[in-house]
Amino acid sequence: MDISNPRRILAVSLSDSTQHLTRVIKDLTGSHPEQTSTSLAGSSHNLSLKTAYYTAEVPIWLDLIASPSEWAGSFLSPEAKEVLEVLGGVVVVFALPVQSQSDQGKAARELIQNVGKVIKDGLGGWSWDGVGLCLGVGEIDDVDEWEDCCSEWGLEFVQVRSQSVAGRNEFGEKTGVPRALEALESNDWSQASADGLDSEIEDLEAELGIGKEAEENGKEPDLDPESLDFGFDREDFAGLKQAIWNAGQENEEDFMNGEPSQRATGKDDGEKLDDEEIRKIESMMVKLQAVRDSNVGLPEDKRKRAAAKAVAEVMKDL
Repeated sequence: MDISNPRRILAVSLSDSTQHLTRVIKDLTGSHPEQTSTSLAGSSHNLSLKTAYYTAEVPIWLDLIASPSEWAGSFLSPEAKEVLEVLGGVVVVFALPVQSQSDQGKAARELIQNVGKVIKDGLGGWSWDGVGLCLGVGEIDDVDEWEDCCSEWGLEFVQVRSQSVAGRNEFGEKTGVPRALEALESNDWSQASADGLDSEIEDLEAELGIGKEAEENGKEPDLDPESLDFGFDREDFAGLKQAIWNAGQENEEDFMNGEPSQRATGKDDGEKLDDEEIRKIESMMVKLQAVRDSNVGLPEDKRKRAAAKAVAEVMKDL
């Protein structure tokens, strides 16, 4: 699928970190960004993304920040609403200070906090369907403090070292610019208008048998956003639960109902699931659990929509 008019990425750094912003954009896109005049601020540069699912030329808006608090204030003003509505990604670039309590370190924290404030108050925080990255450029070994600082404001911290070679950490995960690119590729860049979003939700509700039409027919199920059943009959998940029980998960808590899991006593007359199928089912269950946990604190209507969408995706996979 070709996304013709994708959402935008906003990439920012402090005014004295132009070289770091330029280097990161070059590593991400493969080419140097062009300045509009004497500054990189206000210029745009495209990021070509191509995956098995879509292709897109995502515009990156570049900005240099002199005063993080003033910058955040301007982006949270009513005039900036239309800008925020088209953002699908935010990338913060800063120099990793050798001394975290130095003036450079304080300036970096102020930048992260104010960008985080825009994400939280302007974009919706954890409910925002975009990607937030914080790229720290430097060679220091202890970056736990910066990981915590970024995480607190809804940003994923990625360290970018001077040697931009593809590498993986001890968990086998990508690091550096390849990790940043991976996160950007996994995002949804298609823009959805209000009408389009309403139509998509209506289609989903019709598929699941919920919503206004189901209410008129008196067929709407009890969609409890606090339950992993999400309004589906328990029989819909019987196969999932049975497969996990048969896999030998004897002493684990059954997160479907909060009761201790018990091994099935009867034998399955059908074909046994192989390891790959079991892993797939377990992954689906974990996905449902993650959706439920991430929606804690959201308004009930949003939790219902997110729950229904997650279950629909899992049921399609089955």
